[in-house]
Amino acid sequence: MRYVIPKKSLGQHFLRSEETAARIADSLALTSPMSVLEVGPGMGVLTRHLLDNPLVRLTCVELDKDSVSYLAEHMPQANVIHADFLKTNIDELFSGEPYAVIGNYPYNISSQIFFKVLEHRDSIPLCCGMVQKEVAERLAAKPGSKAYGIISVLLQAYYDIEYLFTVPPEVFDPPPKVMSAVIRMRRNAVSRLDCDETLFKTIVKTAFNQRRKMMRGSLKALLGNGHPLLADNMLTMRPEQLSVQQFVELTNKAATGNRQLII
Repeated sequence: MRYVIPKKSLGQHFLRSEETAARIADSLALTSPMSVLEVGPGMGVLTRHLLDNPLVRLTCVELDKDSVSYLAEHMPQANVIHADFLKTNIDELFSGEPYAVIGNYPYNISSQIFFKVLEHRDSIPLCCGMVQKEVAERLAAKPGSKAYGIISVLLQAYYDIEYLFTVPPEVFDPPPKVMSAVIRMRRNAVSRLDCDETLFKTIVKTAFNQRRKMMRGSLKALLGNGHPLLADNMLTMRPEQLSVQQFVELTNKAATGNRQLII
């Protein structure tokens, strides 16, 4: 097989810039050997640079059977697993050892990929890769920014996130209709939030589902009439104004006022 035809159904835009691939691979910035999981290697332009790094112990997960066949022919040294990343028990691939995640992520499932990383955060100290520029901006956004939202808060609760560099459409085949960007997520020191984490997630999602409203309006149905938190000045703010720590405080106040809220 000489090449793989990109499939729109899989959101495939194959990177063809060796320089960009090298920069993405370098974003791992490893100082010691580490297991690395590449999501969706495609035709292997990033894979090649990862294989060249002596500190990387590489495993690839690829859904597209044509890409799997291509890699078997052109990069037989790569450990490629034919599977759907979103449906794979990724911790089992590494026998409980920590591992990094990297990739030129399919843009149609990039948010799902990051939420899966979040689920496995205790095993994933590092995650790098390329996504749609708009998604990268949301991941790294700070409180007060228009880009700051649900995914910003939930991921920044456990990861320090850096927007590294922007990538133009012309380095892909086919070129996407949007700009792209590379991000790096490093696990922070938070092992558990100082609140009920399930309730925290519910409050963040509920607040941002009506982000233009003051939180008193968006959270009223969740809290119930008469909840003491409804009189709190914090609820006169809009959700994009609150830091992760303020959402933790809000969660604790919500739980204290009504124990039935603890999910």
